[in-house]
Amino acid sequence: MNYRRMGSSGLKLSELSLGAWVTYGGQVGEDAATKCMSKARELGVNFFDNAEAYAHGNAELVMGNVIKKLGWKREDIVVSSKVFWGGEGPNDEGLSRKHVSEACRNSLRRLQLDYLDLFFCHRPDPTTPIEETVRAMDDLIHQGKVLYWGTSMWSKDDIQEACTIARTQGLVPPQMEQPVYNMLQRDKVEKEYTRLYASVGLGLTTWSPLASGLLTGKYNEGIPQGSRASMENMRWLKDSVVTPGNIATVKELQPIARDLGCTMAQLALAWCLRNNNVSTVITGASKPEQVEENMKSAEFVSSLDSAVSQKIEGILQSRPNLGSED
Repeated sequence: MNYRRMGSSGLKLSELSLGAWVTYGGQVGEDAATKCMSKARELGVNFFDNAEAYAHGNAELVMGNVIKKLGWKREDIVVSSKVFWGGEGPNDEGLSRKHVSEACRNSLRRLQLDYLDLFFCHRPDPTTPIEETVRAMDDLIHQGKVLYWGTSMWSKDDIQEACTIARTQGLVPPQMEQPVYNMLQRDKVEKEYTRLYASVGLGLTTWSPLASGLLTGKYNEGIPQGSRASMENMRWLKDSVVTPGNIATVKELQPIARDLGCTMAQLALAWCLRNNNVSTVITGASKPEQVEENMKSAEFVSSLDSAVSQKIEGILQSRPNLGSED
């Protein structure tokens, strides 16, 4: 396993990590989570991603139980959570000082930890001043409850504003962003955030590298029973991701994966890892065999030379037009 600095910080993350979205406390139980996390740690993963909203907090409960059961040394792992969707009350959602503080406390309780390595603002909150959120995060860092804070799915302008507020007010600025990044969704990472990597030292913990399973080829012949796209609460996935055009693209990519001797999932993950601005690629798994397959993807990054990359780009036709960026 290779380790990359998280942006300009001194923190080092395994270039492939394991997240709890959808699976832990939802699709799979604690036994499966234990096997997956154990296999990931065995293969060098040190970053485990979570959020208060995942399975309504159950994902954090499961992860906390697994960490305790496996007896991991706290210094050896990096654990994150995210704040935004915490409940049904008027103050149980968003990025107000009240909810940020309470969400952190509740996440620590569920995870059975004394501090979070990373704490993300899960989405932008137009109803709360950015300065209020920056100050709330700064408080948590000075209280020792959080080591680094960042954003997820924020615009470059909002991230820049948060950094400017922090620096002019003597507060701790956001260090990382967690955007979607895969072969089909590239604009934020490859275009929108480009100037932030050098100007504010932004690190990226990217998610959905397999486009919710589409890039594995699992939907090439239809929607399998029990898959995410077959779930009623994931109808958006069927409507916006599992489309005829995207499936056709995956089918065109399969010969490239076959020629390289890897699976489609490994090709998709290696493609994400080739971007040096990516600090870590968050993977998901419900079985340890999936973890093992995903972690082997790093072996194929060097195979994506200019000739192979050109073939991939010819199929994707999704490279952002950097000339229009202001």
